Amino acid sequence: MKRIIAVIREEMFESVKHALLKEGCDGMNVSTVRGRGRQRGTRESYRGSSYCIDLIPKTRVELIVNEEDLDRIIDTIIESARTGEVGDGKIFVSDVEEVIRIRTGERGSDAV
Repeated sequence: MKRIIAVIREEMFESVKHALLKEGCDGMNVSTVRGRGRQRGTRESYRGSSYCIDLIPKTRVELIVNEEDLDRIIDTIIESARTGEVGDGKIFVSDVEEVIRIRTGERGSDAV
């Protein structure tokens, strides 16, 4: 099993969510985060004053998937989150040793 963490633009979340649901990926954890990458924030101006917003609001989507679904889910996230502009986000993939469903005690792929 693999854990996918996708950090995407806030405005792209609904598109990503609907695309994942269409692919049969129902379970996900979502949180609002702030961060920055190579873009190093943005410059804004308000009433004639210029200032830098160096931590950009993003949405973090976390999923656990079976290995055979990994590439399909990653492609779905990329297709539904991409705008082609700087700041589209990142996807991180890591191994998951064990998953246990608390309610039933199921383990492994059955618990996903």
